[in-house]
Amino acid sequence: MSVKITGFETHDVRFPTSLTGDGTDAMNTDCDYSSAYVTLKTSSDLVGHGMTFTIGRGNDIVCTAIQELSRRLVGKDVEELFANMGNTWEYLCSDPQLRWIGPEKGVIHIALGAVDNALWDMYARSRNKPLWKLIVDMTPEELVSATAFRYITDAITPTEALAMLKAKEATKAEREATVRERGYPAYVTSAGWLGYTDEKVARLTREAVAQGFNHFKMKVGANRDSDLKRGKIIRSIIDDPQYLPEGTTPRDPNGPDLKGKNAGPTGSVLMIDANQVWDVPQAIEYVKSLEEIKPWFIEEPTAPDDILGHAAIRKALKPHGIGVATGEHAHNRMVFKQLLQAEAIDVCQIDSCRLAGVSEVLSVLLMAAKFGVTVCPHAGGVGLCEYVIHLSLIDYIAVSGSMERNVLEFVDHLHEHFLYPCSINKNGRYNVPSSSAEGYSIEMHKSSIAEYEWPHGSYWVNSPKKAQ
Repeated sequence: MSVKITGFETHDVRFPTSLTGDGTDAMNTDCDYSSAYVTLKTSSDLVGHGMTFTIGRGNDIVCTAIQELSRRLVGKDVEELFANMGNTWEYLCSDPQLRWIGPEKGVIHIALGAVDNALWDMYARSRNKPLWKLIVDMTPEELVSATAFRYITDAITPTEALAMLKAKEATKAEREATVRERGYPAYVTSAGWLGYTDEKVARLTREAVAQGFNHFKMKVGANRDSDLKRGKIIRSIIDDPQYLPEGTTPRDPNGPDLKGKNAGPTGSVLMIDANQVWDVPQAIEYVKSLEEIKPWFIEEPTAPDDILGHAAIRKALKPHGIGVATGEHAHNRMVFKQLLQAEAIDVCQIDSCRLAGVSEVLSVLLMAAKFGVTVCPHAGGVGLCEYVIHLSLIDYIAVSGSMERNVLEFVDHLHEHFLYPCSINKNGRYNVPSSSAEGYSIEMHKSSIAEYEWPHGSYWVNSPKKAQ
């Protein structure tokens, strides 16, 4: 008997992170990390969970868009949807009236990210596999059919993608075994928020070093003197061998995994993130003035869809040994296509739900691999770390075949609200999701939804908690 999608429910879930300064940067000074959350229901016990991330107000608008898109799935046979997820993705974004309010950008696109991710979660659950395992076990032909190629065939064709995937196919099992044993490289942002005191930055940095991390990111752009001061505080800790975990020796700053990253004497790397706050000339001059703290790259130095602006910044900073990274707010695969074609970035930062779900992410992973650009996904927020470890595993095992220079963002916030939270091992690496029941790892505890759903959850109804 066929299983059909029978309905859906959405939840506007908001966490009061503005009370503690979590998530603060030069552009986003008041963040309540929020999830526009959807559950797809079927005629059986099979369900699919998905979400997209916002920072508070407007989350309800995204939920409304999610409902409109989810209606397109009601009555559909799930196996027919699963049989060609690329075609399913095209179907979901092809409603002409809904497409008009994008197209393929803004609220309607991030809402599609939640719905597509929920469908992929359902697909993985139906096969009793984590999402990453479902995809790396696909044949190259199946993976290509699951990918969104419209508007990018001038950068990569399905035929090229198929050849790339086939070239990596024979060694997938070896890479899977490696990453299961070692974990996937991570970097930490939790110490670098602008809203933190110098003392808190120092304490959190020491803790991160002790946990095995060797890549660290701080927010910049509000005040140059303050940025330099905080950068020097972080550098003074991460470059000092006394803070390394017991038994750990410094890494070679000129090794193949660190060469060109401006690593310090212990092999630690610092990155900086402006969150789009500058015009192009301002970005160039500001980042030059931070050369003393030796950043590997500047993330989001200007407007996220200014392709030529990013290219100009990269060209100007290259003589100073500082790269450019972006992608957290790149609203679709076409923006990534142009960033890669214009040689505007050194690091490609996909976002699991700013892009419209797994099928569009796959297209960007394939393009980045073809252009030889390292993928270091954006995470943090709420649920993003749970999502993106799956995407990095897909990239390493099936697409690029490398994790030597990759690092996946980790922010230690709000993981307790998920049934299958991500975790970090003693070497500062993500553990590989391994439960056959977790799908895309994004199912939220019902108690968390009941407490933090806006505006009638128990937290929001009762007196707000005080900042710690």
